[in-house]
Amino acid sequence: MRFTIISRPDDHSKEVSDYLRRRCEETGWKFDESDFELVLSVGGDGTLLRSIHEHLDKLDHISFVGIHTGTLGFFTDYTDKEIDAFINDIRQDECNIEKAPLLKFSSPQKEEIFYALNEVRIESLLKTLSLDVYIDGEFFEHTTGSGICVSTQAGSTAINRALQGAVIDSGLNVLQLCEIMPIAHKSHHSLRSPYIMKSDRKILVKGEDLSLAHAGYDHLETDLNGISEIMISTSDKYVRFARYRKYSYLKRLKNLY
Repeated sequence: MRFTIISRPDDHSKEVSDYLRRRCEETGWKFDESDFELVLSVGGDGTLLRSIHEHLDKLDHISFVGIHTGTLGFFTDYTDKEIDAFINDIRQDECNIEKAPLLKFSSPQKEEIFYALNEVRIESLLKTLSLDVYIDGEFFEHTTGSGICVSTQAGSTAINRALQGAVIDSGLNVLQLCEIMPIAHKSHHSLRSPYIMKSDRKILVKGEDLSLAHAGYDHLETDLNGISEIMISTSDKYVRFARYRKYSYLKRLKNLY
């Protein structure tokens, strides 16, 4: 197995990474920073997200394992105290590959396509946004507030959860739409509840106010200058998580509260 390591830049994570590399090489694995099959992410969920975005062009033939040294490790399979357990597991040379689809969003006014594992947010905390939302070409709602958030199953426990969105069980391939601080008054009402939909839906967001907002995707963001519409949908890209131990979604979920 050819592997590389991406580490959070604190001393403890670096120490864990050095020890992890030595132990993996002892099993016969080869460390290679340019040609690898497996990415070992040492840190927390943020480190893993950065690892994924750094290797978007390689997702078809690499997989990821997270080693937790931070404060939140929902995506990670092992803690910094379980390196030896990880080595024992990989010596069995058996793992299950779990695929998580990425969202994509783009605009006809901007050629670049952006991707996200957790969510895409069209938001502004400084200016009230007035947006029209279409689903599969059909008008759905007009929303006024700080924006909208579209999340995947994987992202349902992230910002979506902070917006009072639903937590989606593992294995369900859906999208979820939440409004961000919506405004309601006697002449305007929107759904004001999370809307869970099939993963093949296409969400179009229109509004002159988009140029006053920005798009957040996972830990990244881009400005929307000159943009009046954005299409959000499930992409054909997947993140492959290599599971060397039994994966319990409920156990991870309980660790959140």
